[in-house]
Amino acid sequence: MGKNEFLTPKAIANRIKAKGLQKLRWYCQMCQKQCRDENGFKCHCMSESHQRQMEVFGQNPHRIVDGYSEEFESTFLDHMKRSHRFSRIAATVVYNEYINDRHHVHMNSTKWATLTEFVKYLGKTGKCKVDETPKGWFITYIDRDSETIFKERLKNKRAKADIVDEEKQEREIKRQIERAEQLGLGNVGDKSVESEDKKLLVRADDGGEKKIKLSIGSVKNAGKEKGEGSSVFIFDEVDNVNKVGNGKKEKSGGGSALDELIKEEEKAKERMNRKDYWLCEGIVVKVMSKVLADKGYYKQKGVVRKVIDKYVGEIEMLESKHKLRVDQEELETVIPQIGGLVRVVNGAYRGSNARLLSVNTDKFCAKVQIEKGVYDGRVIQAIEYEDICKVVQ
Repeated sequence: MGKNEFLTPKAIANRIKAKGLQKLRWYCQMCQKQCRDENGFKCHCMSESHQRQMEVFGQNPHRIVDGYSEEFESTFLDHMKRSHRFSRIAATVVYNEYINDRHHVHMNSTKWATLTEFVKYLGKTGKCKVDETPKGWFITYIDRDSETIFKERLKNKRAKADIVDEEKQEREIKRQIERAEQLGLGNVGDKSVESEDKKLLVRADDGGEKKIKLSIGSVKNAGKEKGEGSSVFIFDEVDNVNKVGNGKKEKSGGGSALDELIKEEEKAKERMNRKDYWLCEGIVVKVMSKVLADKGYYKQKGVVRKVIDKYVGEIEMLESKHKLRVDQEELETVIPQIGGLVRVVNGAYRGSNARLLSVNTDKFCAKVQIEKGVYDGRVIQAIEYEDICKVVQ
């Protein structure tokens, strides 16, 4: 059996030795060959194949070194993204995990001589957050993926929307407190006036006017002077006055209670239907993204054909018929002419179609009338421009 046979003990031992990670200083990056010892590496450097590769390297060394450096950086950052995307970890730990792959790009073929230089480079270019501690260099991967940035933006939107809702609730509570105080003062004034009216009654006697105080002594004296009939007449008169007053109170109280119920209902619908997203299919919007100005889409109108993840709309431009995907932050609602059809895209009557009656340019609001549905015919006196949008016809 020859010495190079597959199952000889020496061949098996050589394969076992070659299976694991060898010394990095005995690796030739140009030839992608790993040598087991210094003698083997020396023999490889004297070989014809290595000499040919070195001639190729000598023709343009900077381009080859830059290429290996870019490949080393990209693979290192990919490993960071997969294994330690959101954690702060020692640079030596990441490097030891990276070199476990025996076919990795070695650092001795890049423009960085040491791991410290490479870590400082990552910190300067803003690809990682770098910290120097007594225990060594620590790095944190900075995720610049478009999907992650989009999710972070949505998260910030929701946080801002929650803050706005809390501020609105606080303002509403303050308004209710002030209104309750005003109503309380008004009720106190009414009670004082009513009490004064009850104390004094006007009665016509022989064409003249006479003031009678409703006190126990005065009633007794009246009974003695005029007799029982006169006392009965006085109290009948008091009952009639009370009945008229109670009737007026019931009418006014009923009207105010109805108004309060309507307002409470609208406030509840406002809280329930007020969202941080407003896009819906079939409305006309205006593109306000300055990034798209070079392509001629800035301030151009289009129709929302599809809504993606609530915040992104697929817009078909009216003039060019091109389709774009634009975030709602870069879109604006369109107000039609008086009498045009609009859709309420946010607020208490969200999703309802309405007819535009008038526009108040000073307060940036409009007057609309709901068409069809449960609230058919209801007129909304003041609704903001951002809450209504033109409907394509």
